[in-house]
Amino acid sequence: MAVKKLIVSITGSKKKDWQDKLKEIDRYKIKEVALFMQRFSPSQKKGLFEALQNSSIKKIPLVHIREDTTKKEIDFLVKHFASRYFTIHEYLFNRLTNWRGDYQKLYLEMSTDDRVAPYVQVEKIGGFCIDLAHYKKQSVWQTKDYVYVVEHLQNIDCSCNHLSGYSHKTNMDLHTVTSVRDFDYIYQLPHNLFGQVMALEIFNSISDQLKYQRLLKKSIKKKLGFTII
Repeated sequence: MAVKKLIVSITGSKKKDWQDKLKEIDRYKIKEVALFMQRFSPSQKKGLFEALQNSSIKKIPLVHIREDTTKKEIDFLVKHFASRYFTIHEYLFNRLTNWRGDYQKLYLEMSTDDRVAPYVQVEKIGGFCIDLAHYKKQSVWQTKDYVYVVEHLQNIDCSCNHLSGYSHKTNMDLHTVTSVRDFDYIYQLPHNLFGQVMALEIFNSISDQLKYQRLLKKSIKKKLGFTII
């Protein structure tokens, strides 16, 4: 039985968002989280990095980075938090030289815009980070993004995942979820989409995320046959 990891995440866009989540993380003495930096401005990152070092967190295996993320920041996260998976969007292939020497630490998250630029070459980096709700949306629309993933998964590993909710009614991903049923779509997805580390990409509080983490661990093991730690 495959063993995988499902972790809660620091998400949001405002300083208060990461501050509130870090307070909860310390309250619950959580040692391992994912970090989504895309919406945090450069001015926020310095304070965030300092706060991370003074928190209960020991490991941050997955980090979603921005175009202005520096190689120095990646080195910091690797050194202090054993970060392994740095996830990027398609357009960042235009900026790969910013992270020369770290290409194998980068993992591609496809968008859902029915367009794949010619400069996108997943074989140049570590592999895919499949955003499971994005994949579900793509499969309904049969987008070029979806075709790209399906064709390349024959030779490229999916090492990690972003996990948010999904609405069947609107065919949209949900970054604020209200029920564990918002995750039911994952049980119809192919097993090869699931990587070693799955990070909850929702704006909900850490207490909410812990609740969904607990429920999902049980149902994923039962319905998909993965052991989740």
